[in-house]
Amino acid sequence: MLTSVKYILILIMVFLFSSCDTRNGSIVELKSPDAKIVVHFSVNSNGEPWYTVQHKTETIIDTSFVGFQFKNNPAIKENLEIISIVTDTVHTNWKPVWGQQKSIENKYNETIITLKETLDLKRNFKIIFRIYDDGLGFRYQFPKQEHLDELVITKEHTQFKLTDDADAWWIPADYDSYEHIYSHTTLSKIDARENDGYDDTKNNRIPNVHAVNTPLTIKTRGTIYLCFSEANLTDYSDMTLAVKENHVLQSELVPWSNGDKVRIKTPFVTPWRTIQIAEEAKELLTNTLILNLNEPSKIKDVSWIEPMKYSGIWWEMHLGKSSWANKNEGGWSGNSTSHGATTINAKKYIDFNAKHGIKGVLIEGWNTGWEYWGVKGATGFFDYVTPSSDFDIKEVVAYAKEKGVTVIGHHETSGDVITYEKRLDSAFSFYNTLGINTVKTGYANHLIDNKEFHHGQYMVNHYRKVVETAAKYKITLDVHEPIKPTGIRRTYPNMMTREGVRGMEFNAWGGGNSPEHTLIIPFTRGLAGPIDYTPGIFDIKFDKYRTDQYVKTTLAKQLALYIILYSPLQMVADLPENYEGNLKAFQFIKDVPVDWDKTMVLNGEIEKYLTIARKDKNSSSWFVGSITNQESRELELSFEYLDHDKKYVAELYLDGDKAHYLNNPTAFKNKTIEVNHTTLLDVSLASGGGMAMHIKEVANY
Repeated sequence: MLTSVKYILILIMVFLFSSCDTRNGSIVELKSPDAKIVVHFSVNSNGEPWYTVQHKTETIIDTSFVGFQFKNNPAIKENLEIISIVTDTVHTNWKPVWGQQKSIENKYNETIITLKETLDLKRNFKIIFRIYDDGLGFRYQFPKQEHLDELVITKEHTQFKLTDDADAWWIPADYDSYEHIYSHTTLSKIDARENDGYDDTKNNRIPNVHAVNTPLTIKTRGTIYLCFSEANLTDYSDMTLAVKENHVLQSELVPWSNGDKVRIKTPFVTPWRTIQIAEEAKELLTNTLILNLNEPSKIKDVSWIEPMKYSGIWWEMHLGKSSWANKNEGGWSGNSTSHGATTINAKKYIDFNAKHGIKGVLIEGWNTGWEYWGVKGATGFFDYVTPSSDFDIKEVVAYAKEKGVTVIGHHETSGDVITYEKRLDSAFSFYNTLGINTVKTGYANHLIDNKEFHHGQYMVNHYRKVVETAAKYKITLDVHEPIKPTGIRRTYPNMMTREGVRGMEFNAWGGGNSPEHTLIIPFTRGLAGPIDYTPGIFDIKFDKYRTDQYVKTTLAKQLALYIILYSPLQMVADLPENYEGNLKAFQFIKDVPVDWDKTMVLNGEIEKYLTIARKDKNSSSWFVGSITNQESRELELSFEYLDHDKKYVAELYLDGDKAHYLNNPTAFKNKTIEVNHTTLLDVSLASGGGMAMHIKEVANY
């Protein structure tokens, strides 16, 4: 039920928040609904706005200042006074089109504080706080006014001042990519030059080696977990955080090529600056703050939006079995002279999907233009509608439809966004006419249009344009080389999943991902939104194709990743023949859903271990995934989330007795046991290993 009570506090303006009183330290106090989180806001003797955040008895954000600098307009960060306060209490529930839970509670206290300059221009803006029981968000709102019209923001002075040199899990503030290995250091030790994989060629992309991309997750000395990020990133630049003296995190916006940070016109609102708060690391994983800070769906008819598993012509190119380009078209042929996206090969994948109930099939490299990939100065080579000579797209789509399989389209732009935007409508219209309603996009290049960063305002606006255009043609999206998720999937639920992480392909050619990698990203990048990590590799060593690379997990851990790493579009990434060779393990992938009624995190510590249980939205079944780092581990699992009056059978997919991610990764066993809500189960996870479980209700019990 909605309860919304607004108090326009005119008397406060008269008695408490006159210019004199605010300069003397009058403080606005804001609380979460359960009163455990307290925010204090005021202006100091110079008229500089500041805030603090307290969780129970611990100050987690000390005095932090806010403000803005502009080009050709004076800064607005001092000589300010509070002139009005409006409060609101909201408690609603809403149902996402798809997600990790069927229903989401949206319960917060809101305070809107209007600040006005006491001197000269008398400009004003608002800061809006929403305080939840598990975190808070705040944003700035600038109304249209005489001295603030068209603006160029050169700096946003948002600070988060920590109270100690906290532990941090971070990646460098790379303006073009989030595809980095996470480092774990204290705040004071953050230095991109010490991050695994850094090299001097990235200097232009990482201008501040003491800054990080968000989300940034930290653990205070008082053992409170905080994640700093943003919500509803619209017509603005991505926020990174720079580490300053005295444990201050300072917002740094990704610039345009000329150095401008944001080009905007009043009236406007900024994205929400968010702090997710938890007493235990596992509590972060069910935090819905970022989603709640976005607007409800703008798509009225959502019947065409379908979560699904998909296979595809993709992993074989990373292995070098085939190539994205058709050699017969001329030019570059990639790592192999064999073209992957042929009509014959596509039909093999479709037959595999039809046999095993995998709904979607992705086909990369089907169109002309790939032969010019990487050619210096080449632009405009993808038209998105012309197939290669060995691929008949109409025949393939018709064949897939006959077999009950859906084709997933692919748009690689090579960072040529100018061309892509010119051809966007025709490209989506082409797919729509064929009956293709899911598209994977890609922007694999170091700069966009040879000058702009992936995470700047130019691309933030482009990504949104693509989402809106796709919705017009009833197309869902899987975006690679994206801007990070900030909850827009609530407003545009056709924005299904994104890469924006160092994914599976790095195990084929990029030095690999460590066993703890997938135990860090759920607590960092995963807090922003779904990840298209592309799990499910069964041929872990792939010696037939590579001798210097392998996947640093066990087979059972690959299964568990379908639960651990959430995505409504979840890839069945390996080659069909590798699944056909191990149908017992493959059964879990066939059974596991991608849309959930409920999610519970049973245990977890960042970088060490994690167990998640999820209930299927369309049945009474539960699915559990558990993974560990390079340390073997014994975990005791409870089933108290099961209905008390029902009996269940659990099928377990386990590491073999001598499994080890380095020397025996495919050792695997499974067994079936009876369980109920009182069961306690001891599970052994091998080094780099995992466990997956399918729990089915026993009928007529």
